[in-house]
Amino acid sequence: MQVQQHSKKERVITVEMETVKLSAIVMKWYPDMMPFLKQDELDSMIVLRDGLSILDSADAMDIIQYSICEHQDSAYLQ
Repeated sequence: MQVQQHSKKERVITVEMETVKLSAIVMKWYPDMMPFLKQDELDSMIVLRDGLSILDSADAMDIIQYSICEHQDSAYLQ
């Protein structure tokens, strides 16, 4: 994140976003989980506010869990 001062009252914050597949996150932090995830889960596009390079393992697990929940078939949840 970059902060630029334009005047005493105005401040512009630039955020570098990165879009990656869930598979990139899994491979970086939890490669042993790859066989347990479906291909549509692994192909999910994830937008990271500050990029993959500063993602930590706890945040990676949260993203993986959320993606699994998003891809669950609602018929099984009734």
